[in-house]
Amino acid sequence: MTLLQVAAPAVDSTLLRALAELLAFGVGAAVVGGTAALVYRWYTKVRLPLWLSVLFGLSGVALTLNTVGIFSDLLRGQTGIFDTTRILYNVAALGLGAVGAPAGRLVGDRIATDFFAVAGVRELDVEVSRLVRSVGRITDVTLPEDVDDIGDMEGYDPVSESTKEALAGKTLIFPRRLTVVELQERLGTRLRDDYGVGHVDVELTADGTVEYLALGSRATGIGPTLAPGTVAVAVRADPANAASPGDRVQVWQTGSETERLLTAELRAHVDDVATLAVDEQDATRLDAAETYRLVTLPAEPQAEREFASLLRAAEETMYVLTVGEGSDLVGTAVEALDATVVAVKSADGGIDDLPHDRTLAAGDSVYVVCTPETYRRLDARGRPPDSAETQSS
Repeated sequence: MTLLQVAAPAVDSTLLRALAELLAFGVGAAVVGGTAALVYRWYTKVRLPLWLSVLFGLSGVALTLNTVGIFSDLLRGQTGIFDTTRILYNVAALGLGAVGAPAGRLVGDRIATDFFAVAGVRELDVEVSRLVRSVGRITDVTLPEDVDDIGDMEGYDPVSESTKEALAGKTLIFPRRLTVVELQERLGTRLRDDYGVGHVDVELTADGTVEYLALGSRATGIGPTLAPGTVAVAVRADPANAASPGDRVQVWQTGSETERLLTAELRAHVDDVATLAVDEQDATRLDAAETYRLVTLPAEPQAEREFASLLRAAEETMYVLTVGEGSDLVGTAVEALDATVVAVKSADGGIDDLPHDRTLAAGDSVYVVCTPETYRRLDARGRPPDSAETQSS
């Protein structure tokens, strides 16, 4: 047996060992990348960035090489710092780590997505797998990808663009076997609670596809209730005992010279601070450093103010519905409408007192208080046949 024949098995054994170690580095990087992707998905509910998974994988490979690889060999004197074989080995190990980490990222992210979906996580930004959708008893609802497909509700203040951008493309997870109505209610509650949306108008198909989505919000405070040319001013004042928000009051200057300055409407008062609605021209006559006395004026209750305050606190709002010629609403009794009818204005301009047998005719303007989805259904029924066909197409 020659020396070459004896050395060949040793060379083959060393080569196989090196290949096995390199494969282990690739698998290890994939495990590190997959674990990082799983933890990242659990914590942030979004996918781990590709560059970050590569960084985690290469960090694991580099740490292993520095602790049990070239560093230990250098201490034992088995290799040199610039040994060509060792350099090629390290480069190959890092290359396999750079390839294995992204693969592990995909696997780890998929495992996390499916597991969290079955466990009932509130939201994800990707669709779960078909297996989880069929076996995991969940329904995923994906909101429109384009911000322009998220509409504004008529009669409500629009939500901010940043809120729409945060919602665009979002996938929300819900329990399976919900009816369409229950799923719409759950989705509306989720958007209101998690994203601060005031009102939601949504239509879903049986499989959770969003056919229509519109959002609305109501501005807080008294600003929207101020009449044109009127401003709200906070002053130090002593309201009368019987004064309440909505009362007309006289503002009197106190001190050595008593003088009536203006007439205002009391909107709120806390301790000695009162909020008054006054004309813009009169606002400059009030001084924040002065203390005033308020005198309540006798007046009839303002029904319109009470109605406006109640309407702002309700889910419904007021709409004007026009009955078109030949529409489904012609001949329909007022009491049969799925909404609260406030008044009906005929085509000749007269306003009816809404008798029980009042039926709608072409040209009538119906003032209704209802939810946006109810209004859309009634509006579709009130359009002429030609207009309805054009709208549906």
